[in-house]
Amino acid sequence: MLSLLSNWYKDRFSDPQAVTLVFIIVGIALALYFAGGLLAPLLVALVLAFLLEWPVAQMGRIGINRTTGASLVLVLFIGMMILLMFGLVPSLWKQGLGLVTDLPSMLDKGLITIKAYVEKYPQFLSTEQLDATVGELKKLLDTQHLLDLGKQLIGYSASLLVLMVYTILVPLLVFFFLKDKEQLIRGSKRFIPSNRDLARKVWLEMNQQIFNYIRGKVIEIFIIGVVSYLFFAIMDLRYAALLGVLTGLSVLIPYVGATLVTLPIALVAFFQWGVSPEFGYLMLGYGIIQALDGNVLVPVLFSDAVDLHPVFIIAAVLVFGGLWGVWGVFFAIPLASLVKAVINAWPQVNSASLTLDKPEDETADKQTSATPSN
Repeated sequence: MLSLLSNWYKDRFSDPQAVTLVFIIVGIALALYFAGGLLAPLLVALVLAFLLEWPVAQMGRIGINRTTGASLVLVLFIGMMILLMFGLVPSLWKQGLGLVTDLPSMLDKGLITIKAYVEKYPQFLSTEQLDATVGELKKLLDTQHLLDLGKQLIGYSASLLVLMVYTILVPLLVFFFLKDKEQLIRGSKRFIPSNRDLARKVWLEMNQQIFNYIRGKVIEIFIIGVVSYLFFAIMDLRYAALLGVLTGLSVLIPYVGATLVTLPIALVAFFQWGVSPEFGYLMLGYGIIQALDGNVLVPVLFSDAVDLHPVFIIAAVLVFGGLWGVWGVFFAIPLASLVKAVINAWPQVNSASLTLDKPEDETADKQTSATPSN
């Protein structure tokens, strides 16, 4: 058993390039796992700089120096974020509070409808069981309880200090990452072993795929969110903006997100219209949006970026989401693609070294016996 493991290790790790690649991947993974919280502003800045590198590079091609291009791109990006923050977030916050406040009345309205079915089909569910279930749900959906929980979450996740760090440091880091990209890359190479050709090969393969994936995911979120909002607004569905944004963000979690966001949409529509043609039209239109997203938009946006089986995608979402939360879910597919690229680029075992000598000896003996003797 020990000899088997020893031979396997020698076959896979005899190449110094492979050892360097493992060293780099393990080092980055350990740093993210143990110091992800401390490095969060740096990681956010790296992601934003990676996304904004393309327009800066395009400006450089038309003669604009890198410092000016980085400044212009960053100012435009911050302006868009401010516009989004003050234009969309207040409306979403207001609709979210309204939805939380209306949940008890929605529950009462739904209870009346469900009681009618219970009285009509008592063999499936008794009135006592229904009343007990509804009582527990009312406790969970108590308005004050939800508001207190929301305040606690906001207090923990968006404290003044954290907000100041992200507001001030992240834009500065993004600017310096964009402005001094080549200098920072040259400086970081001093900490990486010189035999890094295999790691460079994997990075070149992944660089374009990661960019295409992130760009495509942002475009997909925007298109699905806007189209869903317009459809909900045309149908005069309550909380159209909030549900539209949730539908757009649901594409972050492949296969699972669409299922999760369907529940609040169906509940709001049911409590607003009941079992009616409007409810059917809304769910039909929502199903068409999801179908077009999965069968038209995703293949167009990710044809060159994602070549993974759905089982591996779901497994990547579970694993990386459990390790790094929202960021792990967002980057689950690129990370799974990275694993695939490493496996594909890994040095193959030399099949010639595994060839037994016996067949060659037998061939030589046959040739000798076939030679006529003098």
